[in-house]
Amino acid sequence: MRSELIGLEVSVDSPGCRVSGTVVDETRNTIIVESAGTEKTVPKRGNELRFTCDGEEIAIRGSDILHRPEDRIKKVR
Repeated sequence: MRSELIGLEVSVDSPGCRVSGTVVDETRNTIIVESAGTEKTVPKRGNELRFTCDGEEIAIRGSDILHRPEDRIKKVR
């Protein structure tokens, strides 16, 4: 949860929000995912995000990373 999320592959499979692709931007409350040539804004709160990093899949609750990207290293332990 401390690493940079931009550039990682992500899959979101929650009711009402199914998308997978590459993270292109991140804000405090959302991530922007490029999927099939379009960008989709996905809220962090209420979704489980599955990131692929170095061939390993990591599941993170979006509510656990509700911080500005630059503050994540200080707040998440």
